Amino acid sequence: MKYYIIAGEASGDLHGSNLMKALKEKDSNAEFRFWGGDLMQKQGGILVKHYRDLAFMGFLEVAMNLRTILNNIKFCKEDIKNNKPDVLILVDYPGFNLRIAKFAKELGIKVIYYISPQLWAWKEGRVEIIKKYVDEMMVILPFEEDFYHKHGVKSHFVGHPLLDAISTLQNISVDDFKAENGLNEKEIIALLPGSRKQEVEKMLEMMLSVRPHFENYQFVIAGAPSLEKDFYQKYVDENVHFVSNKTYDLLRCSKAALVTSGTATLETALLNIPEVVCYRGSKISYAIAKRLVKNIKYISLVNLIMDREVVKELIQNELNTKNLVKELNLIIEGEKRNEMLQDFKLLREKLGGKGASENAAEIILKHIF
Repeated sequence: MKYYIIAGEASGDLHGSNLMKALKEKDSNAEFRFWGGDLMQKQGGILVKHYRDLAFMGFLEVAMNLRTILNNIKFCKEDIKNNKPDVLILVDYPGFNLRIAKFAKELGIKVIYYISPQLWAWKEGRVEIIKKYVDEMMVILPFEEDFYHKHGVKSHFVGHPLLDAISTLQNISVDDFKAENGLNEKEIIALLPGSRKQEVEKMLEMMLSVRPHFENYQFVIAGAPSLEKDFYQKYVDENVHFVSNKTYDLLRCSKAALVTSGTATLETALLNIPEVVCYRGSKISYAIAKRLVKNIKYISLVNLIMDREVVKELIQNELNTKNLVKELNLIIEGEKRNEMLQDFKLLREKLGGKGASENAAEIILKHIF
């Protein structure tokens, strides 16, 4: 079977790679052509474009790179037409993927959507596009199944694939991790500033502004695989360190974390590390987003899934040194930390057990055959 997969971000690369692994176990003739990253490439097949060339953040940034985006869409359509896959699997990334879904469906290619766009937050009207051009919708958040049912779209809750990724982790020694990465003996505060250059530049300076208040800790930046190590060097000194492609290990060895809003907020929680969620976009992008997002009280997946504030979200002007210091102190020791860890346990229970990738692969193969 010939599979064409499109994942446009780091999280999609992770989930796409696990899905490819599950498909290979069930389909010995699986052939992959994909847009993704290093993790998907390790599963074999042909990488058409890396997500580092696709990721543009915010309305203003998208507008500034519109020509590149349109060229990528045109190239993708031609590539699909020339390679004639049996099935197209779309992983989140809706602005791009929904355009490709329409094109592929009109060619008679089966279209599977794995990991729903967050239509429940904004652009709810896109449900009609999914109803028309997507053959199977697989969702990874419990409330998404009800959302699609309300709109007359059949969907399958397969579980969350992060539980698959985390379940395979081996035990880790904090002392060994520190020694291997040139860290000192102090406890670690992890910094996860995002995966896009413009995002990282915006977030790291603010995150590091808390350093004078936490001299008994060392700060370690989780490098994004899409960015070069040299990019981070201006932030590194004797008590600010950097590790690349070791985010899960870093988190598991940390006391707490400052995390830019995105999939990483959920990853951090599932790894049982207390966190403060940070977000600051351009004024124009944020103003547009506020007008478009409907009935959503939170920006982090942790709080959205639990439907209450479990982790503190510092957004736009609330993201400042004073608030970061206050919230970080609350989760390093004491009652707030213990409450958060208990809530993380409830979060894992709500998401169910591992097996999302295998469940998704079964549905794909059942639909194709």
